[in-house]
Amino acid sequence: MGLLTLGEPLSWEETKKLADHVRQHGIDQFLNLYHQLLDRKGDVLKWGDEVEYIIVKFDHENKTAKVRLCAEEVLDELNKKEVNDPDNVKSLWRPEYGSYMIEGTPGKPYGGLLAHFNIVEANMRYRREEAQQLLDTDEVLMTITNFPRLGCPEFTWPVDHPTPKSGPSRSLFIPDSAIYKGHPRFSTLTRNIRQRRGERVAINIPIFKDKNTQNPFKEDLISIGGDADSLNAALPDHIYMDAMAFGMGCCCLQMTFQACCIKEARTLYDQLSPLCPILLALTAASPVFRGYLTDVDCRWDVISGSVDCRTRQERGLEPLTTDKFVIPKSRYSSITLYLSSQGEKFNDVPLVYDEKIYNKLKNANIDHQMAQHVAHLFIRDTVSLFQEKVNQDDTVDMDHFENIQSTNWQTMRFKPPPPKSTIGWRVEFRPCEVQLTDFENAAIVCFVVLLTRVILSYQLNFLIPISKVDENMSKAQKRSAALLEKFWFRKNITSTSKSSSVNINGTNDEAMYTLMSIDEIINGKTGEFPGLIPLIHSYLSSMEVDTDTHCTIQQYLKLISRRASGKIDTTASWIRRFIQEHPAYKHDSVVNDEINYDLLMTADGIQSGRIFCPQLLGDCLLANSKTKETIPPAVQKVYSCTP
Repeated sequence: MGLLTLGEPLSWEETKKLADHVRQHGIDQFLNLYHQLLDRKGDVLKWGDEVEYIIVKFDHENKTAKVRLCAEEVLDELNKKEVNDPDNVKSLWRPEYGSYMIEGTPGKPYGGLLAHFNIVEANMRYRREEAQQLLDTDEVLMTITNFPRLGCPEFTWPVDHPTPKSGPSRSLFIPDSAIYKGHPRFSTLTRNIRQRRGERVAINIPIFKDKNTQNPFKEDLISIGGDADSLNAALPDHIYMDAMAFGMGCCCLQMTFQACCIKEARTLYDQLSPLCPILLALTAASPVFRGYLTDVDCRWDVISGSVDCRTRQERGLEPLTTDKFVIPKSRYSSITLYLSSQGEKFNDVPLVYDEKIYNKLKNANIDHQMAQHVAHLFIRDTVSLFQEKVNQDDTVDMDHFENIQSTNWQTMRFKPPPPKSTIGWRVEFRPCEVQLTDFENAAIVCFVVLLTRVILSYQLNFLIPISKVDENMSKAQKRSAALLEKFWFRKNITSTSKSSSVNINGTNDEAMYTLMSIDEIINGKTGEFPGLIPLIHSYLSSMEVDTDTHCTIQQYLKLISRRASGKIDTTASWIRRFIQEHPAYKHDSVVNDEINYDLLMTADGIQSGRIFCPQLLGDCLLANSKTKETIPPAVQKVYSCTP
């Protein structure tokens, strides 16, 4: 989660009046910190993961599953260890947007030793068990990207109802009790994003058209309190959602890496950016929203729409009169420019940025690309401000900068060191969807960490035009993208920056990149592309790796390789198949309570190890799997998880 400032939140009208104050002081804070720490060098590799969880309550008698609104009480207990002995905790816990969500991280960052890969999964398992112990016997901590029936009638426990004409979200589907109440940031963001936009957020995701799906698909919103805004916003053949909870109520898997210096951080930021769509497709895990099967597999556009606070003028729907910019993307989006000198020539998308801020940064000796990056972030208003934090000491505080930085939710985040801290320059890798099992999540984390080592050791170059990365982000969310889509990727990733030339027309040489499948990118194509996993194997062959670590890494890479090749499913494909093969599914795109219950019960069996699922895991964990539990005869085919 982003900046969690304590204090009294200001109304939107009060916040709006202070928008320029926050921007100007945020820039001053950045300049002071940047110049203080520009020459900081010698920091060692440290890294960590963030796993987000949903708390689910099962009613076994009625065969229903609901989100349990108890995050605040659970976090109060979990945080006691940190409060009592902060230097000796194995896990750290923080709130997330939903009052049914929590976020867990390792107690301390991992370091540069390969042996640390042996403890990632164990720590994830510890976190899950630590939180699970605080739940009732009918409640389960789940690593699911989104709750399939979020926004359906009575999806919460305790049951609550939406209030379309009052409250922070004014949603037709989501009660405000689903927003975490332990910190005012979340409801304040919800209210201010809606008020800044001038209407509810509007999310439209294409429905999966099955043989019995209503055609055209269009819901009766009037009967649940729909007004002109919702009726105009809802598109035919799409699932309409109208609240921040639909996006920020999703769970993800994120990683943060400390670089040795600012130059290395900028390099990692750039080189990891073209990999974001690839990892998004590979971790796809959310084909169901608001109780309907969709025609997409990922959460990304849902979250993007859920926090899209742009006004009609900023969205280009009306002429600019009171606003400054037409802004192409939501504040939750893919990056729009590279930061390294090597990446500059690939910034082919027109950049919207604040020229006054850019000039101020340039005049303060900030280089062109970094000045553009910050000036681009700062076209956004603050959407959450606290009375106690309005006036700050810009020589030591960073809250105004972080206020805007942390509400630009992009695929990558470039993170300056905190003031007066031992922490160095960092980058955050943000696209991945969370997986059902700790094994899968650990495999993804370790794969990306190994990629950072290979990138720096072999000086790899993954850069392609930003426009192609954007195109890849759209493809990555499509149904079965990991298996069916081809993505723009660089052909010669060992080429130097000198060969990364620009042709006489000022555009990138198209011969440098081509369309590849996920399988080709990850596993390679003989004579044409080496593949990311073979490169990791080559890197590891030059290292001293103990037997246990070697076995652990090989299991993780095997999972990634098999998923990329299509030999095992993405989580989204497995969920989609489960629903379509369920006896209660009527081929009408509806995921009812019974299907939802069986899906989540099976998912819990898989994440706990009671059910082994070769469709998801192949034979990677077969030797360590527990005995399969008894499968209900009515859903024998679905539960069997046969490849």
